Amino acid sequence: MLYLSHLLGAPVEDPQGARVGKLTDVLVAPAQAREEPGGPTYASALLVEGQDGRLWRVTPLAVQVHDQALILRMALPELPPPAAVEQEISLAREVLDRQAVDLERRRPVRVNDVCLEADWRIVGIDTSPWGLLRRLVPAWLLGARGREAPGHLIPWERLEPLREGEPPSEETEEGRTERGTGERRGGLEGLAQQELRRQPSGPLAELRPADIADIIHQLTPAQGARLLEGLDDETAADILQEVDTERQTYILEKLSAARAAAILQAMEPDEVADLLARLPEERAQELLRLLTPEESEDVRELLEYAEDSAGGLMTTDYLALSSSRSSAEALEALRRHILDQDGQAVYIYVVDDEERDEPRLLGVVSIWKLLVASPEQSLQELMLRDLVTVRPEADARSVAEVIAKYNLLAVPVVNDEGLLRGIVTVDDAIDVLLPPERRRKPPRRY
Repeated sequence: MLYLSHLLGAPVEDPQGARVGKLTDVLVAPAQAREEPGGPTYASALLVEGQDGRLWRVTPLAVQVHDQALILRMALPELPPPAAVEQEISLAREVLDRQAVDLERRRPVRVNDVCLEADWRIVGIDTSPWGLLRRLVPAWLLGARGREAPGHLIPWERLEPLREGEPPSEETEEGRTERGTGERRGGLEGLAQQELRRQPSGPLAELRPADIADIIHQLTPAQGARLLEGLDDETAADILQEVDTERQTYILEKLSAARAAAILQAMEPDEVADLLARLPEERAQELLRLLTPEESEDVRELLEYAEDSAGGLMTTDYLALSSSRSSAEALEALRRHILDQDGQAVYIYVVDDEERDEPRLLGVVSIWKLLVASPEQSLQELMLRDLVTVRPEADARSVAEVIAKYNLLAVPVVNDEGLLRGIVTVDDAIDVLLPPERRRKPPRRY
């Protein structure tokens, strides 16, 4: 077993035994950049400081460990440098003596040492007191005990390093120019070229959003933002919705505007409105400009309503279809709604004209009734006409009481003319009935 604490500063010798420098760092490719996700992790490069102070990037396989020294297989200038890897992790600067997330126990831990094999495979981290002692006491004094494997080793593959500092931002001079161009081209579409597409990878993405949110609650807002940085927009949005609201605000302020807007774009309009309502107005308006025109319009409309009203609780994410649609057509539309918009509809709202922005509500059909209907039956035949509705200005508690009284999963919000404005779902209604300290949504700032 090799330990990073012993390797750092170790002399590096050429094949003839002459000292040519010392090891200053071991670099590791992040999970997204590795060829075999989930497999063993090997060092991607070693940093060697030459006798003249020059820093060399060395291929790990060109170096073998012998006693207390590192032996090069050929002369230092002759070694071909390994390819650079984006967002490479520095074990010396970003892992050792820093915090990381133990994904098995779902909690942050302090890294006292990093354990490696002789072939430069990263085995895991040592969080024990021995790991700390190993860095403070000379290896010869610890003897064989200092070279033993730690009693509790957290495998590298079950670890998420927490990189220090703020998450990446586009606010360079070039970034500001590109962002301005992006905004003129229409929100996030213009920013697509400057933001890397994140894909969920590695053990972190295997956890449930609620579990990752529990981890984020134990971190600083900057660390929480860093954790979200490596995930795709949909996964990050699911996690952010599980985080307590005060921390949500801090995290959104730490993320770049483009990244924050991309995550918001993957959330439901009412959730976005609640989040933006708690941000400083300047930041909220900046993010609104980066949303797609349709999403931005929906969110702005929701922000106009009082927080403790049906309009303040409602979402515009629902499925409305014309009464002439057949059962088969409605099922296909429902399938598209779920796949394309990640919708979670339990009712289909039957309207006079589905193409209108504010159609007149005629009835409602539950998806269970739709599943057992004949394919040719129209929604007009299937719909329930005796509707339970609420007005946008209705107070939140009365809306919750209506949902509870009639055992609904959602209630439509209509204006005086019977036009459909949105729906209030049961989870948001329950939130109103909870004590203030247990609510997911605290009071808005404006």
